[in-house]
Amino acid sequence: MRSKSSIAIITVVAALNLFVWAFFNRPQPAMPWAGTIRGVSFSPYHEGQSPFANRFPSAEEIDQDLAFLADKVASVRTYTSTDGFDQVPALAARHGLRVTAGAWLDRRKDRNDKEVENLIASTRGTSNIDRLMVGNEVMLRADMPVRELIGHIRKVRKATRLDVSTAEPWHVWLKYPELAREVDFITIHLLPYWESIPAPQALEWVIAQYDRVKEAFPGKHVVIGEVGWPSEGERFGKARASLVSEAKFLRAFFNLAQERGYDYFIMEAFDQPWKRTLEGVVGCHWGIFDVNRQAKFPMVGEVVEVALWPWQAGAAGLLAVVPMVLFLIHFQNLRQQGRLFMAFLIQATASLVVWSAFVPFTYDLTTVGKVVWAFLLPAQLLLLAVVLINGLELAEMLWTRTWRRFFPARTDELSAAPMVSLHLAICNEPPEMVKETLSALARLDYPNFEVLVIDNNTRDDALWQPVAEHCAALGPRFRFFHLPKWPGYKAGALNFALKETSPEAEIFGVVDSDYVVEPNWLRAVVPYFEKASVGFVQAPQDNRAWEGNTFKEMINWEYNGFFQIGMVQRNERNAIIQHGTMTLIRKAAMDRLGGWSEWCICEDAELGLRLMAEHYEAVYVNHEFGRGLTPETFAGYKTQRFRWVYGAVQIVKRHWRSLLSGRDGRLTAGQRFHFLAGWLPWFADAVHLIFAMGGVFWTVGILLWPKHFEFPLTVFTVPLFAVFVGKMLHALVLYRARVRCTVKQRLGAAVAGMGLTHIIARAVLTGLTTNGRPFLRTPKAEDKPALVKGFLMAWEELELFGILWLSALCILFRYGLDFPEAVLWSAVLIVQSAPYGSALATSLANAMPQLSWRRLLAVDWRRRVVPAAAKLATQTVNVPANKP
Repeated sequence: MRSKSSIAIITVVAALNLFVWAFFNRPQPAMPWAGTIRGVSFSPYHEGQSPFANRFPSAEEIDQDLAFLADKVASVRTYTSTDGFDQVPALAARHGLRVTAGAWLDRRKDRNDKEVENLIASTRGTSNIDRLMVGNEVMLRADMPVRELIGHIRKVRKATRLDVSTAEPWHVWLKYPELAREVDFITIHLLPYWESIPAPQALEWVIAQYDRVKEAFPGKHVVIGEVGWPSEGERFGKARASLVSEAKFLRAFFNLAQERGYDYFIMEAFDQPWKRTLEGVVGCHWGIFDVNRQAKFPMVGEVVEVALWPWQAGAAGLLAVVPMVLFLIHFQNLRQQGRLFMAFLIQATASLVVWSAFVPFTYDLTTVGKVVWAFLLPAQLLLLAVVLINGLELAEMLWTRTWRRFFPARTDELSAAPMVSLHLAICNEPPEMVKETLSALARLDYPNFEVLVIDNNTRDDALWQPVAEHCAALGPRFRFFHLPKWPGYKAGALNFALKETSPEAEIFGVVDSDYVVEPNWLRAVVPYFEKASVGFVQAPQDNRAWEGNTFKEMINWEYNGFFQIGMVQRNERNAIIQHGTMTLIRKAAMDRLGGWSEWCICEDAELGLRLMAEHYEAVYVNHEFGRGLTPETFAGYKTQRFRWVYGAVQIVKRHWRSLLSGRDGRLTAGQRFHFLAGWLPWFADAVHLIFAMGGVFWTVGILLWPKHFEFPLTVFTVPLFAVFVGKMLHALVLYRARVRCTVKQRLGAAVAGMGLTHIIARAVLTGLTTNGRPFLRTPKAEDKPALVKGFLMAWEELELFGILWLSALCILFRYGLDFPEAVLWSAVLIVQSAPYGSALATSLANAMPQLSWRRLLAVDWRRRVVPAAAKLATQTVNVPANKP
């Protein structure tokens, strides 16, 4: 039955994949053309040839191109009479082609004289030259005064019997009527793309401008010297370059010109790669034929924008089928909705990968574009991996049939009560807070335990002495140790505690200094150690004293989501993260491993990984047995997350062989997956920071050097939106299903979590480039910051937020709302700014729970905010080098 359902799912997804590719590449109807084209602009440059590099077509290549065009067009137009192009008339005569010969004029006077002389000479001994063009868009470029151009025209007219003209855009003729009086016919350029005319209105625009010129100069024959549409390149105003638009425009124009008797030359016969430096990518793609002399579109029948789409669709289907089959085989515990959802997600991801990989084959990229593509493709794979990871979490948490590894709090009578040694490491902690924790431990309903309190590196006697006195008052079960100067930070203190642990202890546990535990904690979880393979038992962390405080409420539920969602999913594959509080560990296992790792600032997670590598089982009892305090400030919240992320990077760097490969047999596939997949989104946050900076840089390039910086292709913006949407779905859907909180609390948790993106990125990048950081204690009893400090605690994020929004607004101001690529790119920049805006919102919630615009505007920014910005920003997360 499940085999049949799996086949049905694969069939449905494969069909949908084909349908989506076909829909977005559906053939477009266009007016057919079966006649001969009246004329084309003829620049027979081949790949690698360029006038700028003095590499010109040979006589043989010119002759081959003319032979190629002979049965397709009636006439060709040239632009220059030097560099071998003066041979065109004679070569064209062999193939029965008529020629409108041209001379190129610019600001080089000596060159101009040679062009005119060669043009005149080319008319001798040939009979297939119809007319002559002296200059091309000379007045548009302002290369010379109109009187000088007229002088060249008169010289050619005097030396030949042919009709003579010059070519300019239509509006230039209206500006210089004296020029029209000097020519035998008027040659106008009608290029609606460069006039920012949308393709559907382009033909009407051509008719209107042609009629304007005819009306302005009655009795003068009007030749359309250039008319066409580019097949590829950046958008120009409302005009978009595309193959379908070029085909529709030209095929309709051919029919219109035949009907109205237009005399014209299409811009142009062949694509010209050398024009990239002049006009960007779009300048290369005006040809009816590509640079390899292949027709870019048919003259009859429908037109398809991307001819390779069937190959893309097939590649996407093949890329997805194996992962889909493997998923459907190994995840049969999911309901059909979850299996179908993940199959769709796998296929969508495969399609995006193929779409991205085919970019160099479907788009003409600049050199900069190719470099960016080579960088973006692996980064895109990382983002898509995060999308798949989040999707799997969503599917498993919503549609798992039965949880195979569910461990409730035990309520049965204890068959045995092995001794438990509880360790509490403190450093510069408020004594009243620690005393509250110790009093709660004293109330534990368990007959056989001890508590070791290790105070390390606290210099103020007033902080540790009250705790020592309280331990003495609680009785012999509580032992206090003061280590004035001790290496290894928390891990060093815990290793000291291991040496002082009672020889009778079979289990030891760790509790944070701010945790108030429930009396039934040990009684409810110790029985799981009866199974010899259990190495440690973990209960979720929870928080107290957050009610009524907006900031603490936000971060409380942000914490809660991990323990109710991520840890539940990880527990199913024996791959939970061990946390340094509310954890119990088999002492024999720790003796075998040799203690806590003092090189890692997340010694708890690292220990859990080593226990799993030794094939010990982890048990996650999803019941709150204790509650601690949340950080008091946004700075403390960021410092805490920095430590977690930095520690994770340390672990990956130390254990990467075991995490990436299962050859040593130490970790199962599920464990390797969850440790890597769980931390991969943090690495994606680092990529987000790089992307954000890259987005600003690219925006500057678009604004200042548009010929070299195009708007990024849509394919590279999709994953950014997908990751953003994935995070929102995680907050709104998974929180609703798994976390007992209100809609407001879900949104607050989402904002708080997203607000950590920047500090996570900093921690990843710092962890990858440095070794060894000290333990960073999370402050839990700081005074609330003032409003100004609320801004300054998120100063870096505020700067990035402002820069990204400024970039988006500059793009919209420069290109307008009618430019879809500009609107899309602005949306990308704004989405990239969301984490930094979230950080600011979280920091302000911390500073001013009842923040109002009146109070915000009342701040003296110049005197209070700006001077303190740089100093406090560097103090937000101060991470000095580790010292022995």
